[in-house]
Amino acid sequence: MLVVLNRLPAVTPERFARLALFALIALTVIVLSGAAVRLTDSGLGCPDWPRCYGRAYPPLSYHSLIEFGNRAFSGIIGVYAILVWVAALLRTPRRRDLTILATLLPVGILAQAVLGGYTVEHKLAPGFVMAHYSLSMIVLIPAVALAWRARYAPGRRPRAQDPLTVWVVRLTAVLGAIVIFAGTVATAAGPHAGGSSGELIHRLHFKGAETLTWVIHRHATIATLLGLAVIGGWLLARRRNDNPVLVDSLTVAGVLMASQGLVGSVQYELHLPADMVWVHVTLASITWGVLLWSVAAAGRVAPGRLAVLTSGSEREDEFAPEAPAAVANGRATARELPAADTR
Repeated sequence: MLVVLNRLPAVTPERFARLALFALIALTVIVLSGAAVRLTDSGLGCPDWPRCYGRAYPPLSYHSLIEFGNRAFSGIIGVYAILVWVAALLRTPRRRDLTILATLLPVGILAQAVLGGYTVEHKLAPGFVMAHYSLSMIVLIPAVALAWRARYAPGRRPRAQDPLTVWVVRLTAVLGAIVIFAGTVATAAGPHAGGSSGELIHRLHFKGAETLTWVIHRHATIATLLGLAVIGGWLLARRRNDNPVLVDSLTVAGVLMASQGLVGSVQYELHLPADMVWVHVTLASITWGVLLWSVAAAGRVAPGRLAVLTSGSEREDEFAPEAPAAVANGRATARELPAADTR
């Protein structure tokens, strides 16, 4: 393995950063593809796994083509995730943190494939469907971390000077995870179980006929708290921090939350049409990624002593890229050259 890697060309930090960002986008698109399978009632378009009706290719039917197409697309993204992992090994200089994060991507996609197989085998049981979407959101965590860390040399990522802002931004991610979980519960209790007409698909009914309404109201309440937390984090970031990346990220999160509220209200009044639900899921997935990006932008809390000693000139270097990018921009200095790699 090492012999083969040594014969391959090295990957620059800038190129790897682009590969990592594209991996994040691709993993988000997979979520939207999977949601389309469910909302077109194609969840059992291929009633077995990994084959489709016992064959390596699907029959020429609407639901089978959609379900198998999602599997094929996921496989392509899985191959790309492996290439990103190889690129992490070829990156010069190699960094252990990036290699570990890159490893989690193909592992996560493989886990998704296996869980998807169990979901089909159990005829779209609510618990498996909820876990399938939740795992997609979990895989986005290392994807965002990889895309963010790849932009900075070791030790150059932002050190936050205001702990309150950092913890409020982190709270938005926690609330975002709870909102997403509540959303999966609402979907599992709703009309879009994933199966086509005539297929028996179990739904959540722990509150009887009122389960869906009960879950939707709780989902909306938690989403409102999330929106307030995003607004609070945005105000703190503007008033107490000199971090334009964080402000921009929270601004996008606020716009997405407002859009989510509008779409959620409209789809509820229209009795959950499939196309509106797909938009809602799409916005939820993107919002989750933006919240994670905000947490990364907020950075780690600087030790108290360093927070006092940090000067304005030092803060200008917080977003300094690694040496090759700096050279490309004609701004290379001795301080920007990484003295030691993180291995």
